[in-house]
Amino acid sequence: MSSTPVTWFEIGSDGPAEVERFYADLFGWTFDEQGGPGASYRQTAAGGERGIAGAIRATDGTSPNYAIFYAEVADVAESCRRAEAAGGKVLVPVRTAPSGLVWAHLLDPSGNRVGVFTPPAAG
Repeated sequence: MSSTPVTWFEIGSDGPAEVERFYADLFGWTFDEQGGPGASYRQTAAGGERGIAGAIRATDGTSPNYAIFYAEVADVAESCRRAEAAGGKVLVPVRTAPSGLVWAHLLDPSGNRVGVFTPPAAG
């Protein structure tokens, strides 16, 4: 059986213009309004040629369930700084996993969680 890839994400917001600016400032994403000026649906090709992948993470039951997407960045600490400058917040500060993966969780201006990471250095 072949697997079906995840190729789309959606961010809901009651302040779409502010959130659009946040992701443009943070990741350089551009958006196109669908349906004409003032449309409520704005698309981006943020996944690029590499697409997106995902996982299910078991929690210990003491924290709420969540959905999150991660963007691969060159510098997690710099992305945290840029997120705050763009009106977001750092929810989980920079951490390094035993594998060498560096990551953090951010909140966009609407309170949506987004992760940033840098993969482990090739060794």
